[in-house]
Amino acid sequence: MERSTTRTSLPEALLLQLSAYLEILLRWNARTNLTSIRTPEEIVTRHFGESLFAAQKLFPDDSEAGKSALADVGSGAGFPGLPIKLWAQLNNPQLHVTLIESHQKKGIFLREVIRALALTDIEVEATRAEQISKTFDIVTLRAVEHFDQILPTAANLVRTAGSLALLIGQDQIAIAQTLLPAFQWDKPHAIPNSTNRVLLIGTAPQESS
Repeated sequence: MERSTTRTSLPEALLLQLSAYLEILLRWNARTNLTSIRTPEEIVTRHFGESLFAAQKLFPDDSEAGKSALADVGSGAGFPGLPIKLWAQLNNPQLHVTLIESHQKKGIFLREVIRALALTDIEVEATRAEQISKTFDIVTLRAVEHFDQILPTAANLVRTAGSLALLIGQDQIAIAQTLLPAFQWDKPHAIPNSTNRVLLIGTAPQESS
């Protein structure tokens, strides 16, 4: 894995883990439909690139060291949750990641990657997001069907003053802002190597005193 969507060089240890992840993904994708994007180059640019871009925005240096729990809703093949976990090991190793994925085969795949990379403080919740009762400092959501239906569910998993990070198309920005007017939305971050995709981060409202 040599390409990156940012100008920041990735440490060798991280590159080795990402390469191992990619190898497992390609092997699985040859026999089951984990992702419709099938060439290594496109997977690196679209899936890994977007995920690492989000990771760098969510965890710049050590400024988010206090963020200790992240949930990835509809994790699928692990994006963006798994690359975010790998990135966070550099400066936020205590981050606990929960990959929420109700599809059985995808859940098995995620557990294989976790085992192969010897990752700790990460788990797979093989259930629908609506069944999760915990809340998290950060919740991520990317490339899911029925975006307008799942978005409120994802928002309910965000703790007070926590962050909701959405990897979405530009046409979905207004939907997010309309459905979640109480969230304080940052200016969208344009995703490198993409014509219309953005990272949109919102902060959950404070509880009323």
